[in-house]
Amino acid sequence: MENATLAIGIDLGTTNSLIAVWQNGAAQLIPNKFGEYLTPSIISMDENKQILVGKPAAARKTSHPDKTAALFKRAMGSHTLWHLGEESFNAPELSSLVLRSLKEDAEDYLQQPIKDVVISIPAYFSDEQRKHTRLAAELAGLNAVRLINEPTAAAMAYGLHTQQNSRSLVFDLGGGTFDVTVLEYATPVIEVRASAGDNYLGGEDFTHLLLDEVLKRWNLDKSALTDSDRAALYACVEAAKCASGSPLRMSWLYQESALESTFYDDDLEALWLPLLNQLRTPIEQALRDSRLKPEQIDSLVLVGGASQMPLVQRIAVRLFGKLPYQSYDPSTIVALGAATQAACRLRHEDVEEVILTDICSYSLGVEVNRQGVPGIFSPIIERNTTVPVSKVETYSTMHPEQDSICVRVYQGESHKVKNNILIDSFDVMLKPNGHIQAIDIRFSYDINGLLEVDVLLEDGKSESRIISHNATSLTTQQIEASRERLQALKIYPRDMLINRTFKAQLEEQWSRALGDEREMLGEIITDFDAALLSNDMQRVDDVRCRACEYLGIDEPKAP
Repeated sequence: MENATLAIGIDLGTTNSLIAVWQNGAAQLIPNKFGEYLTPSIISMDENKQILVGKPAAARKTSHPDKTAALFKRAMGSHTLWHLGEESFNAPELSSLVLRSLKEDAEDYLQQPIKDVVISIPAYFSDEQRKHTRLAAELAGLNAVRLINEPTAAAMAYGLHTQQNSRSLVFDLGGGTFDVTVLEYATPVIEVRASAGDNYLGGEDFTHLLLDEVLKRWNLDKSALTDSDRAALYACVEAAKCASGSPLRMSWLYQESALESTFYDDDLEALWLPLLNQLRTPIEQALRDSRLKPEQIDSLVLVGGASQMPLVQRIAVRLFGKLPYQSYDPSTIVALGAATQAACRLRHEDVEEVILTDICSYSLGVEVNRQGVPGIFSPIIERNTTVPVSKVETYSTMHPEQDSICVRVYQGESHKVKNNILIDSFDVMLKPNGHIQAIDIRFSYDINGLLEVDVLLEDGKSESRIISHNATSLTTQQIEASRERLQALKIYPRDMLINRTFKAQLEEQWSRALGDEREMLGEIITDFDAALLSNDMQRVDDVRCRACEYLGIDEPKAP
C-alpha cells in the first residue's frame, strides 16, 4: 500500500465532490487548487480540446452546453454517453476525471502520492453502480479499498457510533440522489437496519421547478435568454433556494429592469409538493423495512447540500418530531466520515475501532414460471438483508422430460422480471428421470457485492457460478421495446385500463412488502395474470373482485 499512513476519504457527489484526510486525530478537508473544499462535479472541453474539471468547467455549463457534462453520477451503471465536442465519455470516465482532479489536489496538499481511498456512495446504489464507481477510481489511478454508504459515513463523522444502543435516521438529499438509512449502534458495531432511496431525486429537481415558476411569474421565455442570462438566473435561483430567511425573496436585474418575486412557505410547499411527496416514500419504506416507528428514532441527521433547504428541514422535523444534528455542514460531512472510516480501516491509534455491517439494498432472485405465467420474479435474498448472507430456495422442473434449466438472476423489486435488472443467466443440464425434479438454488452474497449462485440437483450434482453483475445490453432493451410495440397492436383483457390499473396497484404493493405479505401478494398477482391469459372476461372480473375483497381495497372503476 503506497500511502500506508494516509487515511483518505472521498465524497464523489452529483453536484460537488470533496476529499478529506485523517490527520492529527481528526478528519480534515483538503482544499482544491482554488482554495475551496467543494469541487463541482462538472467536466468541459475547451476550444483546444483540453479537459476542464470543477470550477472552470462549471463556468462553461451554460455558455458551452455542447462541450460540458454535469450530473453524470445519475447515469452510473448505464450506457449513457456525453458528447463533448467530437469526444464521447461515459459516466465512469467522467467521474474518473473528477477523482483525478481531487487526487492531484490532495497530493499537492500532502506532498506525497496517494493510492488507497475510501469512497462514499448513495446507500441505494445498485451493484452495477457500485462497480462503475470502482472503475472510475481505477481509471483515476486510485484503489477504492472500501465503498461506504453516504449515510453511514455521516453517522461516523458525528461520532454516533459511540452511542450505545441508539438508532439514527440519516436523511441524505444531495444534488441528484436521495437516500434514507436507519442505523443502529451497539459499540463498536454500526448496523445498517434498512435503506431506501431514489437515485433520480435531488436538489437539482427543486431548483428547476423554482426556475420554471420564476420564468412564469416574470413572463420570460427561457429559450429567448442568452447563455450568460441563463447562467445568472440559475445562480440567482440556486442561491435563493437554500436561503434561511422566510419568505424567500428573489431579485434579478435583466435588461436594465429589476425583476422581483416573493415566495411564501405555502407557495413553496405547493410548488414542490410532488417532490416533497417523493421524499416521503423512501422514508416510509425504510421505517417499515426496519420495523420501527418515527418515535423510535433517537436522532435525525441531515446530509447533502439540498437538505439545507428550510422547507425540507421543516418537513423532516415535522415527520420525526425532533431537531436534526447540525454541527457540521451537510455538504461536507460525508467526506469527513469517509476519511474517518479510512482511519478505522488503517487502525489509527487515535480513532476507535468500528465494525460496519451492511445490507443488500435490492432483492436478488430468479425468474420462474407459475401457473403457466412466465417472467415471474422469485426473490431469494430480499432487500435490506444483512450481509454476508446465504439463502436457499427449492424450485421444480416444468415437465418430467425436461433436460435443462436456464437460471436467470435478477435484481429489483418488481413482481415481473422485465421491470428488474438482469444480472446474469446460465444453463444447467438435467438428466430426465420420468418425473418432476426438485432443484435447490442457493445465493451467497458478501459485503463486497460478490454473488455466488449454487444449483443442486436431485442426483447430487451441483453447479456454481460467480456473478459478475453485467448490465443489460442495449440490444436486449431494443428487442424488448420492439416486442412491446407489437403487443400494443393486440387488445387483450390485460390491456384494458381497469385491469392495468389493478395490476399496477398489486405490483406496487408487492414491491413495498416483504416476507409472507409479499408471498401472498405474489400469489394474487399470479392468479390474476393466469386469468388474463385465459381471455375469459368473466374469470378476470371474478378474480379481481375476490382479490379486492381479500385485500380490503376498493375495486378500480372504469373511466
